[in-house]
Amino acid sequence: MRPSQAPSSKDEPKGRGRHRSLEAEAAILKAALYLLERKPLRKVTADAIAERAGVSKATIYKWWSNKSLVALDAFLAGMTERVAMPDTGSAERDFTEQLQSVMDFYASPLGRLFGQFIAEGQSDPEFLALFRERFLYPRRDAARIMWRRGVDRGDICDKIDLEIVLDLIYGPMIFRLLAGHGSLSGEESAIMVKTIFQGLRRQGQEFMDASGQPSVVDAGDGKHLESL
Repeated sequence: MRPSQAPSSKDEPKGRGRHRSLEAEAAILKAALYLLERKPLRKVTADAIAERAGVSKATIYKWWSNKSLVALDAFLAGMTERVAMPDTGSAERDFTEQLQSVMDFYASPLGRLFGQFIAEGQSDPEFLALFRERFLYPRRDAARIMWRRGVDRGDICDKIDLEIVLDLIYGPMIFRLLAGHGSLSGEESAIMVKTIFQGLRRQGQEFMDASGQPSVVDAGDGKHLESL
């Protein structure tokens, strides 16, 4: 069972109702967040999470198979709560504000868990697959919503490859986070997004068709000339 789903009745401790089970799950995630903001993942134990949450370790293992999955769900909950998904009316401004929010989160004690998850995944392929499923893909889905709004408004040409652009926007931040060679400041995030959007605009009207030959996009009223 995925921890992000509500526990089914068969997972509920005997003598406790569904509502109490959800309370226990929330307490476990809250306890994990508290501990993970103060200690590295490798030093946070299931026993410590259970003690702080006021539940038994067996209760934790009803819903998660190990402490890393508890940490992953707690991390996702913390990020969802703290990272903005703006709708400013401008795709470039949306991505600028959202990237700044993400960078602020990754610079926080909880956000630094990201690098620990990547490290954990190098020796545990199953955990890395769950990391992508539960964390990476939902975050990219949220970013796609901002992108599609831009396409619908005519801010962005719909022939640009969204997946590549998302990697261009968020990739430099991840590299800085893991390599530690640059800052994660709001000013830096604004420069990153501006640079990427300027580069996309310089593509003009020419894109490659399915045969690999250049094809010219009909700009119509010129909106795509002025934006992406």
